[in-house]
Amino acid sequence: MERLTPTEEQIMNIIWKLEKAVIREVLDNLPAPKPPYTTLASHIRQLEKKGYLDHHAFGTTFQYFPLLTQEAYRQNSTRRLINQHFEGSAKNFLSFLVKEEKLSGEDLAELKKMIDEAAKNKKP
Repeated sequence: MERLTPTEEQIMNIIWKLEKAVIREVLDNLPAPKPPYTTLASHIRQLEKKGYLDHHAFGTTFQYFPLLTQEAYRQNSTRRLINQHFEGSAKNFLSFLVKEEKLSGEDLAELKKMIDEAAKNKKP
């Protein structure tokens, strides 16, 4: 799966939220300064070429929809991050987050609860 640029990610986040959208709806959901309509249309066509979007045609209007879920994209992106920067180890990734103090006490407690639950459900 080809990586998305920050602009493409922003567009995909809007389309995931809306579930399907015409270019004008995406444009309306972008923050200022908004790109020209034609620039946005070019980005959306690029997302189609990359396999992230498809469309239904209604006359001359195209309604775009995602070909993969936001969750699938997150999984792929996280897997790539862990493989490239943490030697393929989720433990190394989580250790980094804990050591960098990027997690609140509440976050740590919730993660511990999730880990304990997962450990209980693992078969030996």
